[in-house]
Amino acid sequence: MKFLIQRVKQSSVAVDGEIIGSIGHGLLVFVGVSATDNAQIADKMVDKLMKLRIFDDENGKTNLSIADVAGEFLIISQFTLYANCRKGNRPSFTDAGKPDIANELYEHIISLLKEKNFKTEHGSFGADMKVSLVNDGPFTIILDSDEIGIH
Repeated sequence: MKFLIQRVKQSSVAVDGEIIGSIGHGLLVFVGVSATDNAQIADKMVDKLMKLRIFDDENGKTNLSIADVAGEFLIISQFTLYANCRKGNRPSFTDAGKPDIANELYEHIISLLKEKNFKTEHGSFGADMKVSLVNDGPFTIILDSDEIGIH
């Protein structure tokens, strides 16, 4: 599983010209699900996401988590995080999870964040979405379950 995380001042997502999700200060998280991901991996990724200290404290140091700053989440499904560009010029997406499993895990992630009482907005799985953001920093990181030892 991969999360592309952007610290934002504000962000929104629109489908067919209508805004379906919008947040203020918080994290825009693009979620990529692989063919081997499951709920246990999603649980650990969400736990790590909530604990990341990527917000500035009073001294300008990144020492605060999203809970510390009462931040919000905008969660967007993004199968293209599993693009394989090793051969040729057209990306392959065979490493991405099948839509039914990916959607189930995407919904699971949203539910976990809501259960923790975070304001959590989201896109529409599989839709053509237009995402707008004001990146704060800019501050963008990739959280990859394989790279941080979550299996």
